[in-house]
Amino acid sequence: MSLQSGDWREQIDDVDAALVDGYQSGFPVVERPFERVGADLGVSADEARKRVQRLLDTGIFRRFGPVLNPPVIGSSALAAISVPDDAFDEAATVVNSYDQVNHNYARDHEWNMWFVVTAGERQKRDRILAEIEARTGCSVLVLPMLTDYYIDLEFPVVNEDRWARESLQSTDVTATRISESAVADLTPLARRLLLAIQDGMPLSATPYRDVAQAVDASVEDVLSTIEHLRADGCLKRIGCVVNHVRTGFDSNCMVVWDVPDDDLDHRGRTVGELPAVTLCYHRPRRPEQSWPYNLFTMIHGRETTAVEAKIDELATDYLPYDHDRLYSTATLKQTGAQYGDLVGA
Repeated sequence: MSLQSGDWREQIDDVDAALVDGYQSGFPVVERPFERVGADLGVSADEARKRVQRLLDTGIFRRFGPVLNPPVIGSSALAAISVPDDAFDEAATVVNSYDQVNHNYARDHEWNMWFVVTAGERQKRDRILAEIEARTGCSVLVLPMLTDYYIDLEFPVVNEDRWARESLQSTDVTATRISESAVADLTPLARRLLLAIQDGMPLSATPYRDVAQAVDASVEDVLSTIEHLRADGCLKRIGCVVNHVRTGFDSNCMVVWDVPDDDLDHRGRTVGELPAVTLCYHRPRRPEQSWPYNLFTMIHGRETTAVEAKIDELATDYLPYDHDRLYSTATLKQTGAQYGDLVGA
């Protein structure tokens, strides 16, 4: 069991536990949402809000607000570079200096630095990738998402699960094709709203009213726009984003597979339904850069032995193809996607 999984659990009571597992999504889109949350938890609205603040302060929650869907809103790509050890820190500083880089991880692999670049449109994204290549002197492996089979980092953590969703039987899968060039058709208010909430929402009794004041709109229009953004897929969910490492899920492996193209959709859907698979998507091969893999899966766990066992199960029962296992060894940057160029896009 992860050394981090015991300490945090001792800091929360049953009400906190219900908040942690019950409000990673589905946070009410109403003017006074904590009144509903408090009623559900059996506490006052103010007590519910204070508990969210305390869970943020202790690092159990990373953020309060929406989870944006980068490939739908703008143009996003996973990228990697292979950096010599003596230049690793300098390269990480370069990569992390871009607001459009929202995730950056060190992984135990020849391609040892993996990051996500998200911009309002593809041309801006590609300019940033070219700049990173020039500034670091490292060839960039660019892997935009082509099909989303399953992506959802919402899972219960107040438990003794050895891997994510150990107690669940299946998850719902829908294969969604992603265009690199498509940009969501956003109203001016939707653009201002996304910029205002991309880092989270105010933790107040009336967060949506506070956001409405910030974007010079009525609270009714903000609530309606948020519902439209959620229905269109621009927002994946609204709630409290859990810090999985803080709650013990610190053995995380990205597994990449060389799946025959004519079998890819079938395998992607099948594997995406497995509870242990938290991410499953199709990205392009790059044979010119010795990258033969086209299916990506992610396993989150508290025990490396359990994660390895699930990967072995995948390789034996579901994906009998060549694969590689890339464990994350350090978090170099982790923020929400930034869309500073959306307003003028």
